[in-house]
Amino acid sequence: MFNQHKTTTRAMAEAKLLRSFVEVPAGSHFPIQNLPFGVFCRKGASSASPPRPAVAIGHFALDLAAVADAGLFDGPVLSGSTCFQQETLNMFLGMGRPAWKEARATLQKILSADEPVLRDNEALRKKCLVPMSDIEMVLPINVGAYTDFFCSVHHARNCGFIFRGPQTPVNPNWFHLPIGYNGRASSVVVSGTDIIRPRGQGHPAGNSAPYFGPSQKLDFELEMAAVVGPGNELGKPIDINDAEEHIFGLVLMNDWSARDIQAWETIPLGPFLGKSFGTTISPWIVTLDALKPFTCEAPKQEPEPLPYLAEKDHVNYDIPLEVWVKPKDQSEASVVTKTNFKHLYWTVTQQLAHHTINGCNMSPGDIFATGTLSGPEPESLGCLLELTWNGQKEIPVGNSTRKFLEDGDEVILTGCCKGEGYNVGFGTCTGKVLPALP
Repeated sequence: MFNQHKTTTRAMAEAKLLRSFVEVPAGSHFPIQNLPFGVFCRKGASSASPPRPAVAIGHFALDLAAVADAGLFDGPVLSGSTCFQQETLNMFLGMGRPAWKEARATLQKILSADEPVLRDNEALRKKCLVPMSDIEMVLPINVGAYTDFFCSVHHARNCGFIFRGPQTPVNPNWFHLPIGYNGRASSVVVSGTDIIRPRGQGHPAGNSAPYFGPSQKLDFELEMAAVVGPGNELGKPIDINDAEEHIFGLVLMNDWSARDIQAWETIPLGPFLGKSFGTTISPWIVTLDALKPFTCEAPKQEPEPLPYLAEKDHVNYDIPLEVWVKPKDQSEASVVTKTNFKHLYWTVTQQLAHHTINGCNMSPGDIFATGTLSGPEPESLGCLLELTWNGQKEIPVGNSTRKFLEDGDEVILTGCCKGEGYNVGFGTCTGKVLPALP
């Protein structure tokens, strides 16, 4: 990992030197070193003002359609392209890393403190830089398919203890392949979307019929999801050492879970209604290029993975993560867990290589998630199922307690890498629980 350490150190040093003419408050998630991609609408805009791609810089969204209209994307890949005149980022994602790197280099140049093209052109500057207070973020991609993995060893072990006992908490196959299932893309929503408490069946009590009604064990799951770029043709797997070229970036994800519905339905085919009612992602996609200074060695894997999963650079990202819960009758949110992406056992590149090894095709805008990101400490567990040990105990939330989520609770996920003098963050991923339908 020595070469990886040198690469990370060099990337950190290069990033430290960047300065923007746009004022970025200390502690902001969105300095010039980050420039995450999203899609926004102006507040109160009519249908004549469609969604527009942007990057975040401080308290502003840089309108990429306006930048393109001004002819500032003048490199060989993006010059003349209509990718930023689209209502989603899918076309841009499909263009691959040459387009991504060219866009990032261009944007860092025109936003830099010593570049006059925007800095000294007031009319163009006002056209391109839109205050965050004037916009609403929308789903940045058309999600064609969504896969949920199960790649935290701490989460897998805890779930095994809860549901199967200590004899075999983690099934033997777990250490040979990233376990996953195909989720429901249609219910992936952007941060800020309310989640209606789902109804469904639960375990029967004794000899009675199964319970039916609102879920009594509604939970959050702290996850992250990778956003697919070019993808692959049907029948042609993505090589493990090429997988990074097909991952545009990461988002925060809350894969809401109804634990009682999930427990009753899971055997034999896996999660279904306990998961498909809602999955929330953060609006800004942080690119792998922005995360490069925060690469770190991934956990050692034993046994060694099969050759198709053995990667040359076995790395994760050092991304501190937190979950906050704000009950409806409290004015402040309270932190309920702190963990880190670096604990992930199966890396996102291994997940993608495994996903396609059978010839499964991936497309621009597809997403695949890590599964719950739990750490090794009691305070680093990524869901209430683990934090309360399936409701056997309560955890404090401000001046109240919780076993599972109650109506009116707002769940707030956040993640932010700490650089030397700057951050690379994801903003927040939020959702509020509404009562079940009558």
